[in-house]
Amino acid sequence: MESIGDFFRHVRETKGLTLDDVASKTRIHSEFLMALEEGNYARLPDQVFAKGFVRSYARSMGLDEEDAMRRFAECAGSFYNKQSELELLRVRQVADERQRQANRKVIFAAAAMAVLALILLLGREQSTMTRHRPAVDAGPMTDVPHVQSERKPSDSVPVRRGPERTEAGSPAATEPKPQEAAPMLGAPTVSREASLSLPTVFAAPLAGLPGQTEPAQSGALVLDLEALELSWVVVQIDGASPHETLMRSGDRVQWKASNRFTLTLGNAGGIRGSLNGKQLESFGPRGQVARDIVLKRP
Repeated sequence: MESIGDFFRHVRETKGLTLDDVASKTRIHSEFLMALEEGNYARLPDQVFAKGFVRSYARSMGLDEEDAMRRFAECAGSFYNKQSELELLRVRQVADERQRQANRKVIFAAAAMAVLALILLLGREQSTMTRHRPAVDAGPMTDVPHVQSERKPSDSVPVRRGPERTEAGSPAATEPKPQEAAPMLGAPTVSREASLSLPTVFAAPLAGLPGQTEPAQSGALVLDLEALELSWVVVQIDGASPHETLMRSGDRVQWKASNRFTLTLGNAGGIRGSLNGKQLESFGPRGQVARDIVLKRP
């Protein structure tokens, strides 16, 4: 049986039409029509869009659409079956990677909880030591007032008297000055001041314990796409199921994501986009299929 591409080209040339004429009728890019006639299915969009192109082409030529679909299934069936297998493999790889990321998050959360529990335990023990330490150090100081009250007058510092005079009026030999003893109350006073300052010294490390900070909240990613020409678009948001749409010239769409977008474009040069208001570079030349374009936070 004649291939679908040769069949379409033969009918088109018989009617004296060019690819641009068919493109104006079907509103399908002429490069897609050329790829369909040449049997270059790799340049066509996914199978669901390619089938739509075949129906539109057959309808514009006045051909039987069902017959055209049968020809297309026989010619392109093996190609799209292989593509389906590759897509299934890619989906499994994405699912495995998602599972590995989930496992890493669980391990990280468990480690964070263990560290937090250790910090709380250390803080509780240090707080307990701070409450009991001043009472132990200050206990012996309660005997100081009792020692001072039992001092005898004979233990006080001797009073210094003036020189005695003899009968002749000359001053008598003075006795040597007794060596002045250091006040005995000085040491206890210093010790009490030191013991009273202990609560402040031991309480200081508590101020150095790490505090909790609120995590910074990041904004969402906003993707705006504008169709300059007819193109099919497949977008995957944060690893969710992909969305497919056919955009015509002048159409605008907007998606929001938390982390990233993954795009597949049937006509890379026919789509213009911006991420969070910042214009993106060209996705590729006109008519070329661009796959697995990842857009994420810089």
